[in-house]
Amino acid sequence: MVKIIMFWNILEGKESDYLEFLTQEFAKSILGLGIQPTDAWYVVWGEGPQVIAGGTTDDLDSMERALASPEWAAFTERLALLVTGFEYKVVEQAGGFQL
Repeated sequence: MVKIIMFWNILEGKESDYLEFLTQEFAKSILGLGIQPTDAWYVVWGEGPQVIAGGTTDDLDSMERALASPEWAAFTERLALLVTGFEYKVVEQAGGFQL
């Protein structure tokens, strides 16, 4: 299995809009790409990104298709209105928490 790990910070003043997006659109969008959400972390203390989220696909080809799709572009454009510092990486899935 292959995992995408995404990182970002919520834009100041956009917290309510972000929470609405998170509860109403995030999982639906990710699932629509064929990515199974696996974890999400909200960091309240320390350095680094404020949010870390992950999801998996069965193989690299599936992940690459998802990330090359117009739906991924639309998802990241929507997210960009609410967050800053969005980054992601694709890794081989390992057990437990991954960075």
